[in-house]
Amino acid sequence: MEQEFEKLFSTQGRPCVAIRKVAGLLLLKEMFKESDESVVERWIENAYWQYFTGETFFQTEGPFDPSQFVHFRKRIGEKGLEYLLSQSVNLHREAKFEKEVQIDTTVQEKNITFPTDAKLAKKVIDNCIKIAKKEGVKQRQTYKRVSKQLLRDAYFGHHLRRKKKAVMARKKL
Repeated sequence: MEQEFEKLFSTQGRPCVAIRKVAGLLLLKEMFKESDESVVERWIENAYWQYFTGETFFQTEGPFDPSQFVHFRKRIGEKGLEYLLSQSVNLHREAKFEKEVQIDTTVQEKNITFPTDAKLAKKVIDNCIKIAKKEGVKQRQTYKRVSKQLLRDAYFGHHLRRKKKAVMARKKL
C-alpha cells in the first residue's frame, strides 16, 4: 500500500502521517465496523492494532486526529479507496461468497437536513401550488416568492438581532 500511495505525497513541507498507519487504521475500521473516532480510541487500547499499523512500542496517545481520515480519503481518491477495499476483501477471502455485504456510509454525504417548522411549512406551500396548477385552480396569488423570502428570514432565529424577524417569519409561514 505504501508503494501504491507514495506517489500522491510530496517530500517537501510538513511530514504527513505514515501511509501504513492511516491505511492500516482504515482497514481495521472496515473490518470491525467502527467509526473514525472509535477506531482511533480502540487503537490506543489495542497493542495488536498498533503493531499492525507499524508501531514498535506501545503508544498511550492517539496516532492522529480522526479528521486525518477525511484528508487521506480525499488525497487517494476513488481509485485508492477501491484499492483499499480490495485489500480488505483479500484479508477475508470467504467474504466474497457471502450473500449480504454491509458497507459503512457514515462519511458519505447525505441529502438530509433537519426538518424545521419553517422548512416544512414552505414544503406544504410549494406542494399546494403544484396541486393547484395540476388541477387547474386559478389563484390570485401563489405566495411562492413570499414564502421563499420568509423561509430565509426564519433562519438563524437564535441570533439576538434576528430573533424577532425570525419569529414573525415563522408565524407568517
